[in-house]
Amino acid sequence: MWRLIFSLLLALAACGQTNHPILAVGSPAPDFSLPGVDGKIHRLADFAACPVLVVVFTCNHCPIAQMYEQRIQQLETDYRDRGVAVMAIQPNDPKAIRIDELDSSDTSDSLDEMKIRVAYKHLRYPYLYDGETQSVTRAYGPQATPHVFIFDRDRKLRYEGRMDNSYRKEMVNTQDARNAVDALLANREVPVKHTGVFGCSTKWQEKIASHMESLRRIEEQPVKLEMATATDLKGLRENPAKHMVLISFWATWCGSCIDEFSDFQDTYQMYKNRDLELVTVSANMPDEKAGVLKMLLKKHASSRNLLFGSNDTSELQTAFDPTWESAVPYTILLDADRKVLYKSLGSVDILELRRTILANLASDYTGFNQYWQSTSTRSER
Repeated sequence: MWRLIFSLLLALAACGQTNHPILAVGSPAPDFSLPGVDGKIHRLADFAACPVLVVVFTCNHCPIAQMYEQRIQQLETDYRDRGVAVMAIQPNDPKAIRIDELDSSDTSDSLDEMKIRVAYKHLRYPYLYDGETQSVTRAYGPQATPHVFIFDRDRKLRYEGRMDNSYRKEMVNTQDARNAVDALLANREVPVKHTGVFGCSTKWQEKIASHMESLRRIEEQPVKLEMATATDLKGLRENPAKHMVLISFWATWCGSCIDEFSDFQDTYQMYKNRDLELVTVSANMPDEKAGVLKMLLKKHASSRNLLFGSNDTSELQTAFDPTWESAVPYTILLDADRKVLYKSLGSVDILELRRTILANLASDYTGFNQYWQSTSTRSER
């Protein structure tokens, strides 16, 4: 069935694949009527009184877009009293985003997830959703997130491109978007009307087939279950692999464990390419192995999976953590040096957990980690 669905989608994508040209400078602003994170419908006409309109196509999941959230907010704050309207549109279809493309985010790009991001980062500018039909996105033609479009009082496009010259704030020396706004407010010609953009490509609906193919591959990955001794669990706590490891103790008879099991597997698929390892440890008895494996297969658990290899659960718990005296679920996140970054006795806050992971994963640029370090973590040895 998967292969049939994928083949049909691939054929549709091939037939419907088109270029998505960027709106030409001098063109009128395409109309829109889109839902925002505030629960309201926002229309182009709502901004008719503003001398300048700045439209930024951006999203949640892209690390480059994340670096610009506060810059968009600062732009809105700095020019609000001069009548400039600054708004953002999320252009991606969440169904076209592969789970491994979420390796720098705690959420994807749905409207509900946009609301989560706005609350987390205290963003106040209008943030609208076009992922359902992408009709507005196709009219404007953003090539990546972020992509800025700036319109004059007559709603003619006078600038499109990047916001500035570098996603690294400390390296910015050219304020392209601000220069365009300043020129329009002064009734001057915009000096630079177009710049190239840098960020994550727009996730068009034509890419849904790629997303579904990635899900099929995940479901085809082998699911294995190993028996674990006290020595194995003690070794697991020592983290000899020297990379970040998320360990989840659970059981088939634990309802809250089952409820959050898929969240752990999704988290693993999101970050495994950045060297996160997930180990699930079932606290079931050894003779319940068949039921444990059945659940793992149902959940497509391609992580490393262990099962208590002894009926002496107390010995096994103590081998991993001498302070652990309660039941499952029990979750712990260790860094490469065995430091406890997150620990939860009971159900996890999956967003807090993911933000802790992102704040501590190895990164090419420290700014990507710092973005997530505003979250509180439960850290201990």
